[in-house]
Amino acid sequence: MAEEEFTDINGNSISLDCQTHSDFCREFTVTSPKLSLRKVMVYTCFVWLFAYAVFFFTENTAVLSSAIILTLAGMMIHIHFVKVDHETLLIIGSLGVQLSSSYASGRESTIFIEMNKLKDIVINEAVYMHSIIYYLCILIKDPADPETVTSVVPLFQSSNPRLNCLVQVYRSCQEILAQSR
Repeated sequence: MAEEEFTDINGNSISLDCQTHSDFCREFTVTSPKLSLRKVMVYTCFVWLFAYAVFFFTENTAVLSSAIILTLAGMMIHIHFVKVDHETLLIIGSLGVQLSSSYASGRESTIFIEMNKLKDIVINEAVYMHSIIYYLCILIKDPADPETVTSVVPLFQSSNPRLNCLVQVYRSCQEILAQSR
């Protein structure tokens, strides 16, 4: 499958890339938009203008220094811990599911869920603020009782794709799960 354009729950453009490695192995990558230089400039200007207004009344230069340090630290924290460039779901029918998130700083986090722990992959709905959103999640079964679910692992948490994108990933995952059972 080729790369397709979708939108997230906020209306921002995201892309879904689906790679079929074999009949039992598919990889889905949801890519979010890059960090907006415009937003960074607006936040930086706001903080620095506020700091300059405080400096104007207090004449304390520590306020300006603190604003610079606070802005730089905030940007570094945002890039390293918050801003996700892309999220990947790799499903291998006989082995399991690997979830990866790549952050703007280059940091990656990966989780692997073995197939014998996986009960199902479903589309769930949640109330968020004043609207209903849909998200794809993995149901983890209880080792003692395979019919009960012990936990739910949401997928694509940072990119928040809309339902039309989730349905495409869901159908493909269900094909692989049906073949491996």
